[in-house]
Amino acid sequence: MPLTSPSTVTTQTNPRGIPVAPFIDNVSDYVSSRDDVEPTLRRFQEMISKYQFMEVNAQRRGQGLREKIPDIRKTLEMVRFLVLRKESNTEADLETNFELNDTLYARASISPADAEEVYLWLGANVMLAYPLGEAESMLDEKLSGAEQSLKNCEEDLEFLREQITTLEVATARVYNWDVVQRRKDKAEGKGDDEKRPGGA
Repeated sequence: MPLTSPSTVTTQTNPRGIPVAPFIDNVSDYVSSRDDVEPTLRRFQEMISKYQFMEVNAQRRGQGLREKIPDIRKTLEMVRFLVLRKESNTEADLETNFELNDTLYARASISPADAEEVYLWLGANVMLAYPLGEAESMLDEKLSGAEQSLKNCEEDLEFLREQITTLEVATARVYNWDVVQRRKDKAEGKGDDEKRPGGA
């Protein structure tokens, strides 16, 4: 039997294409007999597992973006500082400490003539030189994209948790419906007949 009845079939998704979990208002729309209970519960459990897998991936992606965004922001601020300094036509050299790694810094003197371009890491051990204006535009775009991606991740996480909760409620409703049906069958004297062949 299909997971949803033809009248309630939906292809609704969130903006990133994650499907909406089926909401069970009437268990009879999903389960027409007790034979359908186990397959339905299995399908719900498979869907919960898929949502949980997507949730873990979204958490990892979000964590990566939270670590990446401050670095992009710091680089963009430095480029903007160099742009402002260039526009002020200052002749004096810029004395600064620059970071070689987390605990090692080197002292540098930058003359205004050398502040026409910056070198930016693009990843995979690739560094490219960019004119200051182009570097500022690229970093600004990269920062906006990363912040939007983080916002999308957070929305997806909230959405996924809602879908998992919906399916857990659906699982409980189908299970409870099955318990009620078993009691009805037992009260009508069908329980003993069913227990003989299947041992249920």
